Amino acid sequence: MADFHGTTILAVRHKGACAVAGDGQVTLGDTVVKHSAKKVRRLYKDRVVVGFAGATADALNLFDRFEAKLEQYNGNLTRAAVELGKDWRTDRYLRKLEAMMIAVDQESMYLISGTGDVIEPDEGVIGIGSGGAYAKAAALALVRSTDMGAPEIVRTAMAIAADICIYTNHSVTIQEL
Repeated sequence: MADFHGTTILAVRHKGACAVAGDGQVTLGDTVVKHSAKKVRRLYKDRVVVGFAGATADALNLFDRFEAKLEQYNGNLTRAAVELGKDWRTDRYLRKLEAMMIAVDQESMYLISGTGDVIEPDEGVIGIGSGGAYAKAAALALVRSTDMGAPEIVRTAMAIAADICIYTNHSVTIQEL
């Protein structure tokens, strides 16, 4: 899977709740051009939360296509994710998009990539983007060792990632389910 600079997205399912966070930093090369981008959004009647890492135009295109899949399959996240993954892998235009997505609803959580991957994590934690591994490691440690809920875990883990990764900032958007 590709590593995208300029973004950290983290999803955590813990204690019956789910939270998805994204930092707000946008970079061009080694220059920060925006501090407060919204990379996490609600789709399909606010029942699905999606976060993206990668090229902004590509991610917005994927948001639109994924929302169409959710509509087509009446909000069935698993079916929409698998169908988007198949399209992404086989369509000549989509294959060139440089982005990754995390999508969650009340029951499911997936990482969706351009290679056709639709991956559900074992422990209810997914991190993508340049600071994704840092955020995921912090979140796993918090899930295993504290009584914090999902929103507090993503907030704390994202702060840790922002302290480590130069492509991640402290301007964080969090969506909860």
